[in-house]
Amino acid sequence: QLVESGGDSVQTGGSLTLSCGLSGVTYSGCMAWFRRAPEKELEGGATIDPDGSTRYAESVKGRFTITQDNTKKTLYLQMKNLKPEDTGLYYCAIAVLACFIVTMSTYKYRDWGQGTQVTVSS
Repeated sequence: QLVESGGDSVQTGGSLTLSCGLSGVTYSGCMAWFRRAPEKELEGGATIDPDGSTRYAESVKGRFTITQDNTKKTLYLQMKNLKPEDTGLYYCAIAVLACFIVTMSTYKYRDWGQGTQVTVSS
């Protein structure tokens, strides 16, 4: 089971780090962070392969950083220079296959967390 934490309310320009606990979950493929903004579709933000290779959506590139700590079995999303359009429910997800195969296609991810809310006010 994936468990996200770290969501909060911040002002524009602020920073947050989200965590996703991976204990008890078998993972060998792509891991990712998605978000669902109010009244919008779920969208991919960042992916990371077991070898550490990362990819980012254009909307977050340069501001968000996805990392994994295999010792702590935790996936992180460091977010800086947050904008109001970053507001949403953030989910971590894992896939069986590598990131270049699953990309950010939501239906290709096997396990999902329950989400953590990020609110950015102007």
